Amino acid sequence: MEQLNQHIESLIFTADRPISLKEVQSVLQDAFETKFKVEELQQAIQEIKDKFEGEQFSFQIHEIAEGYQFLSKPAYHHTIGVYLKQKTKRRLSKSALETISIIAYKQPVTKSELERIRGVSCDYAIQKLLEKELVSITGRSEGPGRPLLYGTSDRFMDYFGLKSIRDLPTPKDFKLPDASIGEAAPIEETLKTEEE
Repeated sequence: MEQLNQHIESLIFTADRPISLKEVQSVLQDAFETKFKVEELQQAIQEIKDKFEGEQFSFQIHEIAEGYQFLSKPAYHHTIGVYLKQKTKRRLSKSALETISIIAYKQPVTKSELERIRGVSCDYAIQKLLEKELVSITGRSEGPGRPLLYGTSDRFMDYFGLKSIRDLPTPKDFKLPDASIGEAAPIEETLKTEEE
């Protein structure tokens, strides 16, 4: 088959996890309605691996977890590490945190409801949260003008380490603990008299 290597290469590139030889074979057979021998596919994969061994490429194909995946070459790990470190430093602003908190607890929610609760415009915060894929548009409200409704995304769960939306802390979790050591200091008020 013409350009078999390129078809396999595109599958490995597209897969979000290591793709097995069996998966490659299944996809190609469905796509081209023809049988492919395992040996033929293994030879093509070896040719692709050899191609990316060249110095002009910063990545190569690795056999990992019983499949194939593109990974960066060790010589570039430091540069990639610096990039990833810088990326993780880009935390959410206070405005974005306030906005996403409201969305998480009130979802689905419209922009006007968010702005009513926060008391300020939420355009920029919503845009940043959409860009980071922490929130998504879940539909339209039945209200006047049919405004967009916003809700949290699966990425929100990953970002905050939650299994489900039910794992969000409840308002009672924010109260002061019942058991505390010592007593709260009394609040003293000094009143000024007219003579002072």
